[in-house]
Amino acid sequence: MSGSALAPILETRGLSIRFGGQIAVDQVSCAFHSGTLTAIVGPNGAGKTTYFNLISGQLRATSGDVFLRGARITGMAAPLRARRGLGRAFQLTNLFPDLTVLENVRLAVQARAGIGLHALGLASDHVDLIERARFYLNRVRLTPRADAAAAALNHGDQRKLEVAILLALEPAVFMFDEPTAGMSVDEVPVILDLIEAIKADGDKTILLVEHKMDVVRRLADRVIVLHQGALVADGEPAEVVASAIVQEAYLGVRRSEAAHG
Repeated sequence: MSGSALAPILETRGLSIRFGGQIAVDQVSCAFHSGTLTAIVGPNGAGKTTYFNLISGQLRATSGDVFLRGARITGMAAPLRARRGLGRAFQLTNLFPDLTVLENVRLAVQARAGIGLHALGLASDHVDLIERARFYLNRVRLTPRADAAAAALNHGDQRKLEVAILLALEPAVFMFDEPTAGMSVDEVPVILDLIEAIKADGDKTILLVEHKMDVVRRLADRVIVLHQGALVADGEPAEVVASAIVQEAYLGVRRSEAAHG
């Protein structure tokens, strides 16, 4: 395999951010490769979502860098990072509430095709764009709600719509921040199946912040652990979950108990 094939799609080097005197993310260096799904875990307040926000551009780093396909994107605003191929699904849904479900996805298809939003009035002429939007709606099982306003969807369906929008943008990197949060037991499998389908494509890089360890075990090739903003473990899921530092930091088990457990 060539050196270029081994190059990470996404990388952070010494990434840090301070809020006042508090270090929320502390010198995190990590590389993510094509075709892998990495779960980012840790206790509440560990810095997981903040790390996501630094990568996707919602927050500006105090120090350190972010690289996408080898290019430094540290100073770029979030929309430009998205156009470069960094796709982010938010813990809180990020939709156009007054537009229909289909229109929300069509806008994403339109953006991916390079058609500006100023052409919205002409979009009905682009049958191919509408059909593409319907394709993504079908993938998340929202076709029956295509004509409903996004605001009328329940929480679970809004999360599905958000995933459809992310799929329509066709990013190189998918970032999911607790994608099953607030979902009913019946709704969770749809989202997990979708993430597995993206992973099965084999050429995408997926980052997943998740509290539910059963989800982590099902989906992840690799687990990294943040604790007090620092990267404290990195490896295969079974190995990392069983490690003493994770048992203590994440599961609340003292090291002495983990050693005898």
